[in-house]
Amino acid sequence: MAGNRLYVGNLSYSVTSEQLTELFANYGQVRDVNIIEGKGFGFVEMSDAGEATKAKEELNGSVFTGRTIKVDEARPPKDKADRGYQRY
Repeated sequence: MAGNRLYVGNLSYSVTSEQLTELFANYGQVRDVNIIEGKGFGFVEMSDAGEATKAKEELNGSVFTGRTIKVDEARPPKDKADRGYQRY
């Protein structure tokens, strides 16, 4: 895995940044947590790629707050021009 930023999906809408930080801290230093409100997913940035890989391997498919979460390497954000919008 090349990056240290992880996508975390299928989150309960009631999950807090503190809860995710606590969960991922078991696998290394958490630099940042960003939960997308009302969408059921978020992002966790670990201090290095090795920690991110370990967290992904251990947590993907695990149950967290009653839901089976998906953990994967986060893809870089798309440019606005690549989002399918057409300009006239």
